[in-house]
Amino acid sequence: MNRSRVSAIVLRILYLYRGSPQRVFPIFIWVAVDILLWGFLTRYLNSVSQSGVNFVPALLGAVLLWDFLTRVMQGVTMAFFEDVWSRNFLNLFATPLRISEYLAGLVIAAIGASSLSLVVMIVFARVAFGLSFLTYGVALAPFVGVLFLTGIAMGVAAAGLVLRLGPASEWLIWPIPMIVSPFAGVFYPVAVLPGWMRAIAAILPPSYVFEGMRAVVAGQPAPWMALFGGAALALAYLVLACLFFATVYKIAIRTGLIARYSAESVS
Repeated sequence: MNRSRVSAIVLRILYLYRGSPQRVFPIFIWVAVDILLWGFLTRYLNSVSQSGVNFVPALLGAVLLWDFLTRVMQGVTMAFFEDVWSRNFLNLFATPLRISEYLAGLVIAAIGASSLSLVVMIVFARVAFGLSFLTYGVALAPFVGVLFLTGIAMGVAAAGLVLRLGPASEWLIWPIPMIVSPFAGVFYPVAVLPGWMRAIAAILPPSYVFEGMRAVVAGQPAPWMALFGGAALALAYLVLACLFFATVYKIAIRTGLIARYSAESVS
């Protein structure tokens, strides 16, 4: 893997965002809206609930962690979509650029964007609603790590799907986090789900994160073995997603689809 080629992909994305602030502002605007909406909801629940449960770390924390996963996924897909919308694939892959270098550039750019978004979320939630991520203790690192790996895997797989089906399939990508969230138990324990949904939750890495988060908030020890299992699943999905993208790319090259890539579906 050539580091200069990877750096070129990252630099291209950096220049794109630097030259277009309107691409950056929506990220922070939606984060602020989510924090305000769920922050005031948790404050209201704290005022009317007699259970003694603090809903701020339980619900608002869950929202922010799920938002982080979504931003990681979108960091990959949005960088990929920029090449889709500009029809830039032939320009990129007419060079000696390898698919692994292209993916590495997308992932590194996503790391930067999602890390900045996470810092903004933490600061805003702390200032506005007093949410301290220190509540989760040392378990915060594996929480964020599992969600990060999962978001990257989802983003790469989504990019591969669009590469295979064409730009018109973009609408399939945006709802993915919303579809996954009911199975991941973001706002409620997985135990309340019916059996078939629990079976799906068992193979979703985020479900282990949010179950662990609720355990920590309730004063219980973090379920380290479950978190390690979630991390192993996330890593496996990331490898599979990269293999999927590489396979789709080879098919597109072999069949000539990449040369006919347009704003409509390809087949």
